[in-house]
Amino acid sequence: MIAEIASVQGMTAIAVGLLIGLGALGTAIGLGGLGGKFLEAAARQPELAPMLLARMFLVAGLVDAIAMIGVGMALFFTFANPFLAPLKAAVGS
Repeated sequence: MIAEIASVQGMTAIAVGLLIGLGALGTAIGLGGLGGKFLEAAARQPELAPMLLARMFLVAGLVDAIAMIGVGMALFFTFANPFLAPLKAAVGS
């Protein structure tokens, strides 16, 4: 039974690493593309730059929010793993 608990903890650690790592990678790619397109648009029409900047920051916040949700889920699985409860209950009984 201890082997199953260790297996669940190990798989959870891998899942947490993937959640945080892929969330950061996706955010970096998304913000890089967003910033590049903003610079292209501001170079073509400089008079629209303030409006575009406000919209860029709004979208950047939404993109970052997705990564923060992933970090929150990773912390949940790290500290309050719901997959361990049935195994710990079986060990306790």
